[in-house]
Amino acid sequence: MRIEIPVFDGFDELDAVGPFEVLRNAALAGANWDAALVGADGPGCRQQARDGRLPAALAEIAPSAAWTASVCTGAMLLAEAGLVTGRPATTHRNALADLSMAGALVVAGARIVDDGDLLTAAGVTSGLDLAL
Repeated sequence: MRIEIPVFDGFDELDAVGPFEVLRNAALAGANWDAALVGADGPGCRQQARDGRLPAALAEIAPSAAWTASVCTGAMLLAEAGLVTGRPATTHRNALADLSMAGALVVAGARIVDDGDLLTAAGVTSGLDLAL
């Protein structure tokens, strides 16, 4: 299985690198997956989160993905991609109202929300829990 973690200008490094390290170490221990940091244009690419390409790429990829996940305010990118509308989700406590206005059924106080193929983590340390 391939796990891709999008990076973009302005992302919080710990939100991506923390889960990436958990997943890579699991792979080194024998888990059957490969984790990679990617941009909307593929591995090694980085772009602006709000230029529309990353949300569009997420919207295109999500239907064929086993899971789509976010850490912290990455949930707002999923919202921009239309992936949280009418679904339970969480994000950083300072963005819960924004996520609700974007159409998510916000689960305040949750570290992780698992809605089947959509997983959201509230913040940086919750991202480690999500990867585990």
